[in-house]
Amino acid sequence: MERKRQLPGPDGNPIRVTEVGFRATGEHWNEYLLDDGTVARVKLVVVNVYRVDGQTDPKGQPVYLIESNNVLSISATEEGGI
Repeated sequence: MERKRQLPGPDGNPIRVTEVGFRATGEHWNEYLLDDGTVARVKLVVVNVYRVDGQTDPKGQPVYLIESNNVLSISATEEGGI
């Protein structure tokens, strides 16, 4: 379902957008081994997707704004502070 909205633009002026529905087809973790042996896992989770009305990029493709959250999981070793 698409819904029209206004969001604050980068200059503070409102921009018109259309909220675009979506479904996750995969959410993958990035893993990082820290020098103290801790494993940090991070993934980005999309919350909302908006298509900017009347705007395209230099290639003529629609411009989208994505609202997201970062999810963090830590597996620390005894040396890593636990």
